[in-house]
Amino acid sequence: MNWFECKVAYHKLVENGLQKKVTDTFMVDALSFTEAEARVIEEVTPYVSGEMDVTSVKKTKIAEIFRDDSADKWYLVKVAFITIDEKTAVEKRAISQILVAGSNFKNAYDNFLEGMKGTMADYEIVSINETPILDVYAAKLELPANS
Repeated sequence: MNWFECKVAYHKLVENGLQKKVTDTFMVDALSFTEAEARVIEEVTPYVSGEMDVTSVKKTKIAEIFRDDSADKWYLVKVAFITIDEKTAVEKRAISQILVAGSNFKNAYDNFLEGMKGTMADYEIVSINETPILDVYAAKLELPANS
């Protein structure tokens, strides 16, 4: 799984009825930069009237995504998985980034804990930060015709 952060610039109708140029951020699961760009264009085009530009596509280090269909925000949780080196007895911390949906900070924290239930590894939350991400588009998996 490769998660790409895509920024899309377009004109949006704002509350006062005027058009305003905005840049929104989306996450896309894709195999390549080209596929990520094509996919974000496919997903965003139905919601945009007029010109649209993909201004940036960058690969992220997101390890996992915890969804919540009732949430409208995305939070980046940095978590340190703790292991002990058997030879030296030294504690090692491996940082992972997990994108978690939540309607607020507490809800994102609760959704993170729910997503981590059943994990056997020791971990410690390093940080939780709200992101500008508007939506997350998972890979479109197509099954063979004869299955």
